[in-house]
Amino acid sequence: MKSTDNVDRRDFLKQLAVAAPLVLAAPGCLAVRTGRSSANANERSADELAADFVIIGGGLGGSAAALAAARRGLRVIMTEETDWIGGQLTQQAVPPDENAWIETIGGTRSYLALRTGMRDYYRTHAPLTARARANARLNPGNCWVSRIGCEPRVALAVIEAMLAPYVQSGQLRILREHTAVAADVHRDRVQAVRVRHRDSARDVVLRAPYFADATELGDLLPLTRTEYVTGAESVAQTGEPHAKREAEPDNVQAFTMCFALEHRSGEHHVIDRPSDYAYWRDLAIPAADGVPYRLLSFDEPANQRIGFDPERRTGYWSYRRVIDRDLFTPQPTGDARYQHDVSIVNWGLNDYSFGSLIDVDTATAQQHVARAKMQSRSLLYWLQTEAPRPDGGAGWPGLQLRPDIMGTDDGFAKYPYIRESRRLAAEFTVCEQHVTADARPNATHAADFPDSVGIGHYSMDLHRTTRGDYGRYGATLPFQIPLGALLPTRMENLLPACKNLGVTHLTNGCYRLHPIEWNIGESVGSLVAFCLAHRCPPRAVRRQQPRLQDFQRELERDGVPRQWPRELPR
Repeated sequence: MKSTDNVDRRDFLKQLAVAAPLVLAAPGCLAVRTGRSSANANERSADELAADFVIIGGGLGGSAAALAAARRGLRVIMTEETDWIGGQLTQQAVPPDENAWIETIGGTRSYLALRTGMRDYYRTHAPLTARARANARLNPGNCWVSRIGCEPRVALAVIEAMLAPYVQSGQLRILREHTAVAADVHRDRVQAVRVRHRDSARDVVLRAPYFADATELGDLLPLTRTEYVTGAESVAQTGEPHAKREAEPDNVQAFTMCFALEHRSGEHHVIDRPSDYAYWRDLAIPAADGVPYRLLSFDEPANQRIGFDPERRTGYWSYRRVIDRDLFTPQPTGDARYQHDVSIVNWGLNDYSFGSLIDVDTATAQQHVARAKMQSRSLLYWLQTEAPRPDGGAGWPGLQLRPDIMGTDDGFAKYPYIRESRRLAAEFTVCEQHVTADARPNATHAADFPDSVGIGHYSMDLHRTTRGDYGRYGATLPFQIPLGALLPTRMENLLPACKNLGVTHLTNGCYRLHPIEWNIGESVGSLVAFCLAHRCPPRAVRRQQPRLQDFQRELERDGVPRQWPRELPR
């Protein structure tokens, strides 16, 4: 195989059409040939597709990478495990967690356009009140975790509209309900990835000069034998003040099965009692103060302060609310879509920290997802029947699931909300001391990275872990995204485009949020286009100052800020 420094992009694609064996996710033998593979006892039939850039995973980072690459003229294929692209914002049903300045700065131009698009969708398609319609900073849910609590379906519609021109032209192809199952790797290059359709089990082999792992769990890293890290590092590995004394690779943050609720006062919508409800109701977990509190309760001090009351519409009810009924006018047609508040339940009470989805077999992962869903269902039943009310009673039987909000039959999200994935062993790893206020006294900004390809800010938000570490919420300074954190130590043409960049267990807590993941994906899509146009590998962009500066100028031209302003708005 010749270097991409010396060949034209199309010639390179032709070289990649040479047949090669694949590395399977499970033991087996597989051969790939041009056109369509023939099948025998050890071989699956598969179609083949080629592009300039293949993105495995259609979440926020994957979608942003596809948009950036297509905008720069590349032919792109993006896969998605579910039938909804958009990741944590859509299929996982998590309204955007963002920085304090996001309305004006702190996101890329295209991310800000996504937010504007969500607001415009409501102005165009929803029965807003005149006052709500005129609000430039419309928050459809009036939630307090975000400045724009938005229904997952609306976010999905806006992301699809942003990608639609490239899909319609044939420049971008999206393979929904496809999961990566194998990879063809030659030395330090990925040559092809085999994906499988969820229902038909039909395989497609995807070939390209560049690949991005935009999966929620970093699934392409083990498939391609790319070096990666999991769980909590030791202080000897990272030098982080709050790192573990010994590394704990199996110690990862909880994931959550979110669900959507409305409340109909005076009605009865209590679900069947879950089979293991008593287990979840009585389970006690030590909190930050060392005291065990029941998981299904508001006994823990922070939860006590917040509270929950869907009648008064306060506390956790408005926390991740995506529809505030006061912003919408009654509909004479009988459309009840906006007649009641709708809130997304994504709390510590349904964080599942009792098993990891990383580096376990499929059956084990499915078992954990099923248990997480049962935990969430038990939380719902508890809220309907036993949760303490301010009037001294118990439960709100009028709480009802809203399947239409989630695009599912049961009102639960299509996919678990993933906080922590496998993480790339990168040329540079962002550590706690680079971003926290405690580690940088008197500083107003985090460490300066000359190779910055974006910015972000969020507290170092760490939820309960599989080893029982209680959540922590550490203050950080406005930080940058270094290009070095997007470059594998060895692989030449595989890049991260989700939560799998070069961060630690601790700094993952502030780099995993919506606008930052989008920025990571956008910068990766732009980087691939830059490398193909200039016939240079990504590593050379970072190491050669003129190329780095050229790339950074292109990012700025496309609306990707690399630095925070010295003076931040109050």
